[in-house]
Amino acid sequence: MKIGILSRDPELYSTRKLYEAAIIRGHQARIIDPLLCYMTIASPRPTIHYKGDELAGFDAIIPRIGASITFYGTAVVRQFEMMHVYSVNESVAISRSRDKLRSLQLLSREGIGLPVTGFAHSTQYTRDLIARVGGAPLVVKLLEGTQGIGVVLTETQKAAESVIEAFKGLKEQILVQEFIQEANGADIRCLVVGSKVVAAMKRQGAEGEFRSNIHRGGSATVVSLTAEERTTAVRAARIMGLNVAGVDILQSSRGPIVMEVNSSPGLKGIEEATGKDVADEIIRFIEKHTRPGKTRTRGRG
Repeated sequence: MKIGILSRDPELYSTRKLYEAAIIRGHQARIIDPLLCYMTIASPRPTIHYKGDELAGFDAIIPRIGASITFYGTAVVRQFEMMHVYSVNESVAISRSRDKLRSLQLLSREGIGLPVTGFAHSTQYTRDLIARVGGAPLVVKLLEGTQGIGVVLTETQKAAESVIEAFKGLKEQILVQEFIQEANGADIRCLVVGSKVVAAMKRQGAEGEFRSNIHRGGSATVVSLTAEERTTAVRAARIMGLNVAGVDILQSSRGPIVMEVNSSPGLKGIEEATGKDVADEIIRFIEKHTRPGKTRTRGRG
C-alpha cells in the first residue's frame, strides 16, 4: 500500500514511528506537511498538490493534525476522502473531537461518565453557574486550549469568579468543570485502535500540579485497566467516530470519568511507559480496513 502521513514535522517521534512501522511492514510511506498542500475542488476530479506535484495513488492516510491547524488540516483530509483515499481518522471525527463542548455533549448523550460541566455566554449568573457544577474548587478551561494550556484550578469561590470574569473579559470561550479531588492529580491515557485499547498508562502530575501532562513534569507508569475503564475508553472513541484515539480518564468514586478524547495522540510517552508498539498496531489496522472509497461519516452530531 501507499500510505501518506499528514504531519508538519517529520522528526517528531510519533511521525517517525508511524513512517518506520509502515516501511517495516512493506508499504510505501510518505510524510506530507498538510499546510503545504493545495487543492483543486472540482466535481469531475478533485486533486491535491504538494510542492508542485500532484498527490495521487495513495491507498490510505494517517492524519496527525495539530490543534492549531484544525481548519486547514481537516480540509486536506476531506479532500483525500473525496478522492476515495481511506483515512484512519476521518475529517468530521477530527473536527468533532477538537470541539470540547461538542465532544462533551455527544458523550453525555450516550451516557459516558463526565465531570459536571458548565458553559455560559454571560457572566451575569456566574455564581449560579459555579453552584451548578458543585462549587469551588473547580476547573476553568479554555474551550480551545491544548496540552494543559488554559486550564486553571480555582480553589475558592472568589478565585473562580475572578478567573471566569478575566477570561470572559478577554472574549474567550470557557468551560467550568467540577474538580475530581479523588483523582489526586493523576489520569489514565488509553490508546484506542479500532475496537480495543492497545496500550494504557497512568500519568501522575508533578508535586503541586493538578495537571498530569508528561511535558509538564508528570510521570507515566503502565496500568492495568478495569473492564469498565476499558469499555468506557472504546465507547468514547467510537462515539467521536475515531479509529485511533487517546482517551483520558480520571478514576473517581462514581466510576471512570472521561476528560478528553484526542484524535492525534502522541505515541512517545505511552510506548516508552508500556513497551507496546502502538505505531505497528495502527498500520495493522489500516491493512485490515483499507478499501477504496470506504471513507464515510460515522457517529452522529
